[in-house]
Amino acid sequence: MKKDLGVKPYTFPMPVLMIATYGADGTVDVMNMAWGGVCAENMVALNIDEDHKTAENIKARGAFTLSIADIPHIKEADFFGIATGNKMPDKFARSGLHAVRSEKVDAPVVEEFPLTLECRVAECQHTVYGFRVLGEIVGVLAEEAVLDEKGRVVPSRLNAFVFDQFQAGYYAIGEKVGQAWHTGAELAK
Repeated sequence: MKKDLGVKPYTFPMPVLMIATYGADGTVDVMNMAWGGVCAENMVALNIDEDHKTAENIKARGAFTLSIADIPHIKEADFFGIATGNKMPDKFARSGLHAVRSEKVDAPVVEEFPLTLECRVAECQHTVYGFRVLGEIVGVLAEEAVLDEKGRVVPSRLNAFVFDQFQAGYYAIGEKVGQAWHTGAELAK
């Protein structure tokens, strides 16, 4: 029997994404966020509070990078969700991570994260549900160590983790258990 839990943002898994931007003075800012993801073949959508330093930077610079956080950097990734750039201007410096300027957009690439999408702001939306940023993916950077011999990302090599909305935990992504568009094909016959 199912129990009614009311209205809650309960989906699982939720991504742990790192949004990196430059501030007005060129300072690197990184924010941990889960309410976002791919919304089209070459687009991402971010749902963030407009009072975040990241939102201010995105509106001013028209660009951001979106990286997958990995388990070796879980401490820094969580810190980026705890600290705010509005109150801690040296937030990124405190993490000990390193960033370089993207060659495609006016935003930083965090060197330690294994996969990064370089994004240009396509639209900022103000809706009754809050502030949403639509970003056009103009490039994807991946560490060679996460690629197979054909240049494709191997998910297990990302060493990524996900967020759980239920109890505010982080979980390692497990093993491959099926093949998309194949595992259930027998039922289509």
